Amino acid sequence: MKAARGSGQRRRRKEQGIKILFFVVASASILTLSLIVIFLFMEGIPIFEKVSVRDFIFGKYWYPTYEPPEFGIFPLIVASLAVTAVACLISIPLGVMTAVYLAEIASTRLREIVKPIVELLAALPSVVIGFFGMVVVAPFLQETFNLATGLNLFNAGLMLAFMSVPTICSISEDAVFSVPKELKEASLALGATHWETILSVIVPASISGISTAVILGMSRAIGETMVVLMVAGGAAMIPTSIFDPVRPLPASIAAEMAEAPFRGDHYYALFATGVVLFAFTFLFNLVADYVSNKYRQVGAATL
Repeated sequence: MKAARGSGQRRRRKEQGIKILFFVVASASILTLSLIVIFLFMEGIPIFEKVSVRDFIFGKYWYPTYEPPEFGIFPLIVASLAVTAVACLISIPLGVMTAVYLAEIASTRLREIVKPIVELLAALPSVVIGFFGMVVVAPFLQETFNLATGLNLFNAGLMLAFMSVPTICSISEDAVFSVPKELKEASLALGATHWETILSVIVPASISGISTAVILGMSRAIGETMVVLMVAGGAAMIPTSIFDPVRPLPASIAAEMAEAPFRGDHYYALFATGVVLFAFTFLFNLVADYVSNKYRQVGAATL
């Protein structure tokens, strides 16, 4: 009895120790993220002593080194949203359709070959994709469409689409593949064709995972720095065409931070730009979480 009691106490102490270890690790992650956010806001808020929030967000001119300086990031916001929109128009259909094909149509052997290749795209460094956009895609666009420069909004959106496809495809494929076989078999037993089953049963049942994949892909696109820095063109102006050069928020921060005087107005403005970018990515993640939970509950109720 004493030996059994001692063994039980040791097991409980071990479990308690493991719980404490996991709590410390989780707390360290949350603390690190909190400190980063606090630092970001502390360094960004002082700029609003020189310019109002309205003028900063909706101002149309970004000339931080002029006298007097202009700190309007509206062209940067429009550029980020436009580049993300172009990337999504390309990556969402490509990623979701590839996921459905791999999960429901392709043979097992083909799936084992294609899926690792698609996921390998996620391992490509962003600077390599940006270099490809500069050296290969930019001259092609310039010659094909007779443009002044191939470094423009469309080039940046195309490169970001290549980066977003692996995320969208991988998560969507897992969501489609996890749909219970009973739903598929029931649809086929009622006389539906394979295509009708995919469109009417499998895709709606996996819409939670697909929606999450799409929003996470958008979040990565809007927060990407190196690609847009290399291929977007770097012009801080509101685009009127998809072939205009632009400067998204991350590109502006990366290009100018090294030249901004420490704790100067330009420095604070760049950190405030980072706050706006953080707000966009945070919003995308909140929407992803909401959509995922909403459609998960709807799917559970349907089942």
